[in-house]
Amino acid sequence: MFIVILGWILIGLLVGGLGRLIVPGPNRIGLILTVLVGIVGSVAGGAATRAMVGSGHGGLSFVLALVIAAILVAIISGSSRPRDRK
Repeated sequence: MFIVILGWILIGLLVGGLGRLIVPGPNRIGLILTVLVGIVGSVAGGAATRAMVGSGHGGLSFVLALVIAAILVAIISGSSRPRDRK
């Protein structure tokens, strides 16, 4: 069970980190939130790929996970930026 959890964390770190690289500008989210975004992106990408084309499409699943993670990073980073007060 520990190996599975460690695997999810490593995949989440990879996908979340790549998702942060895709989004331009400063990303003000920490490491833990990056891992969580990556895990959510991985699970959502895998589920969406399986629902659309079935299992066995790892490359498509990875690309979809990156897109979902990048969208989540953009949403979270955009909502956590302080607003300019005029």
